[in-house]
Amino acid sequence: MSSPPVIFDSGQIARNLARRANSANFVRDLVVDDLVDRMGAYKRDFARAVLIAPDVADLPDTFFTANGPVHVARVEAFSGAEFPDLPTGELDLVISLLHLQVVDDVPGHLLRLRRQLKPDGLLLAAFLGGDTLTELREAFLAADLAVTGGASARVAPMAQVRDAGALLQRAGFALPVADVETHRVRYANPFALMAEIKALGAANPLRDRPRHFATRRLLAAAAEAYARRDSDADGRIRATLELIWVAGWVPHESQQKPLKPGSATVSMTQILSSKKADTP
Repeated sequence: MSSPPVIFDSGQIARNLARRANSANFVRDLVVDDLVDRMGAYKRDFARAVLIAPDVADLPDTFFTANGPVHVARVEAFSGAEFPDLPTGELDLVISLLHLQVVDDVPGHLLRLRRQLKPDGLLLAAFLGGDTLTELREAFLAADLAVTGGASARVAPMAQVRDAGALLQRAGFALPVADVETHRVRYANPFALMAEIKALGAANPLRDRPRHFATRRLLAAAAEAYARRDSDADGRIRATLELIWVAGWVPHESQQKPLKPGSATVSMTQILSSKKADTP
């Protein structure tokens, strides 16, 4: 079996994070706030839980379900290891935040996470979706074509929400759920957005990224294209932030299972006939 292609440069991602002036991150804060709400909806006890994320030391080590506190062991996503050193088949809960969008082999990674969980264990993950920074991607595409006559990989590819549930099923998770939250963020101009991306440590993570700095001409062309296509009446530009959440359970005999084909006791014909009889 061939190895998956290497798309992301994990070493460069770690260097981008290390170069930041501070670890403030409004995207991470949005995700953590959402995680708090989602955890509160579970009426479960999770005795052994792990949280995998960048800047994980800045994140809480305790969350709360409807049953009470859940203490999580925090694992840095970009520690240099290909995969976190986790116990096999011993965890009740694995939480992954803002990491899957820069994993080369997502199905394989999800499969390994499943192996760390006990039967009826839960995986809960949030990652950037495919519409994130779509405006910037289109602006640079237009600028590259205008300035160089070609296109370069400047914004990372990301998964679509329609694929997320299938990825969980492929990795062997049961009862998969995927949903998306879309945020529109506004900036004074495209350069302010680019500066924020750099400040977040989210500069181009692709292995095949251009090895030379973008020229002033290219940046100006990208900014012009961005402002022309995605600006508001007040001159500020829009940027899309799409957060995909997925949840899946390791199969267990106690879980609800779909009915077998042909096992229904009432046919659709009977239901429709009954509705027609009740219609005045």
